[in-house]
Amino acid sequence: MAAERQVDSMATRRCDGCNERTRIAGGISDFWSQAGGSSGGVTLELADGSEHFLCFECLDRLPEDRAVTAEDIEAL
Repeated sequence: MAAERQVDSMATRRCDGCNERTRIAGGISDFWSQAGGSSGGVTLELADGSEHFLCFECLDRLPEDRAVTAEDIEAL
């Protein structure tokens, strides 16, 4: 899955759950434009050791009653 991850520009990255472009705060484009602002997602290290970038919508859809794994990300 890591090979499939894409950074579309210096300010966005595709969500590993829904594949939508998601804003990344603090990128080099923020430095030049002084735009600032918050990120639209986070990178998570899961219980199985995998790492995934998720938008906040997908983050809200993860199970809360157990440890999240890569299989849960694929199910999104």
